[in-house]
Amino acid sequence: MTFFLELLNGFTVLARPDVLGFMVLGFFIGAFFGAMPGLTSVLAIALLLPVTYSIDVVPALVMCAAIFMSGMYAGSITATTINIPGAPSSMMTAIEGNRLMKKGQGANALGHAALGSMIGGSVGALLLMALMPLAAKLSLLIQTPGKFSLVLFALIVIVIVERAEISKGIVATLLGIMIATIGIDVMQPIPRIHFGTELLVEGINMMPIIIGTFAICEVLVQAQAHAETLNAQALRVASEIRRRDFLPKWSEVRDIGLFTYLKSALIGYGIGILPGAGGSMAAFVAYADAKRGSKKPQEYGDGSREGIAAAESANNSMCGGAFVPMLMFGIPGDPTTAVVLGVLVINGLQPGPRLLENQVDLIAPMFASLLVSALILIPLTLFLLGPWFVRIVAIPRGLLYASIAVVALVGSFVATFSVFQMALAVVFGVLAFFMRKNGYPTVSLLLGFILGPDLEQYLRRSLALNDNNPVVFLTSPDSLFFLVLAAVFFYFMVLRKQPATGAGLPEDASSKAAEDRT
Repeated sequence: MTFFLELLNGFTVLARPDVLGFMVLGFFIGAFFGAMPGLTSVLAIALLLPVTYSIDVVPALVMCAAIFMSGMYAGSITATTINIPGAPSSMMTAIEGNRLMKKGQGANALGHAALGSMIGGSVGALLLMALMPLAAKLSLLIQTPGKFSLVLFALIVIVIVERAEISKGIVATLLGIMIATIGIDVMQPIPRIHFGTELLVEGINMMPIIIGTFAICEVLVQAQAHAETLNAQALRVASEIRRRDFLPKWSEVRDIGLFTYLKSALIGYGIGILPGAGGSMAAFVAYADAKRGSKKPQEYGDGSREGIAAAESANNSMCGGAFVPMLMFGIPGDPTTAVVLGVLVINGLQPGPRLLENQVDLIAPMFASLLVSALILIPLTLFLLGPWFVRIVAIPRGLLYASIAVVALVGSFVATFSVFQMALAVVFGVLAFFMRKNGYPTVSLLLGFILGPDLEQYLRRSLALNDNNPVVFLTSPDSLFFLVLAAVFFYFMVLRKQPATGAGLPEDASSKAAEDRT
């Protein structure tokens, strides 16, 4: 009871002008970094980390929570408008949102993304407050074999989402995993696949491959296209946009259904409490699950509002879940909470059960900031600044994409402080460009790179702890659960609903989706 009383008091603390000011400031900083390709909420908090030395711990944590929530939401802005996700968790939103943008319905897509983010973020924050002690105990039940099977399940889902090109999806995913093996071994301090150069001993940073796969690749794709054919209808609509156009129609929301929002939010929260899962996995799993049970699967890949709602509800709900392992065990749920963990340590707060018992008054305002950012600031920001989001397509294409290339490369350098890593962003951009031209999904490449090290680490640890006996993956209940879940997804999405033409889309829509990828 004391815990929940302190949570209520956290809202009172949040109402103080100084604390409220830090929350609003953090929200807009997160929105800016989240919307700019190459700049993420992780980088925003990392750059502000020195600032936390000079302010109290409560405003610092409140600002971090607002940056986290707004950065996750803002990734959908450029994902929709120019098909460059501001964050990896917005990749599925880019597939559906940009398709709507090209149809002249960009404002509507952004409205659905904001609504999904608001519902998912609010549900995640409320679940964090209500179920955090219980969720922390449940996360302990997942042992190392279960973590391996979870990552394997996520990779299988990533591949089968591309049902029209499963073989190419497998190749792209394996390529991403292979790239991730460059550098220091995940289990031993031994360099591998460094080709005799010290530059590769440290491995390949995540930021260059993210920037190259999306920002640089998109610049190359748009440079090859004819400028007059790019988003012609969206340009016309942008000049006529009204704020009320961002409000999703009730009929569309009703078609999506409250169940889809809540189920996706629960999926996102559940994945969030698993250490290292992150928003990308949450968005992919929720998107795939929504597609599997959708009444209109033919719309996926051609501008599905349901797909946007599922992905955005899940990745914003993940924000609440990711705080659980970080606060209870000091194990970050995603890269952003890893930096937030640094803020806690800097201010002398040690994660663990005693943090909830003795210092809940310091973290309760952070929970409140997470909820207020989702429930109030997301829709308020969209309504006030929404027209400017869509008008980004009215910027001359040469100027826009040249600026994106510069910002992306600068963001890559700022994130790594390495000219070599910045050059790698260009290399991966060229690689992704040729992959897209030949129908290989770049999303699978990126997710293979992100999840590959965890897959290898959990596999090797599981085998090392069980005399190299792979049967442990079948005898461990949590591992068996995720393996069965992967089999269920494969059955329903590949075997039972095998489409006549690609990915469950009608032939004309499938060809349009293929055109978008190339």
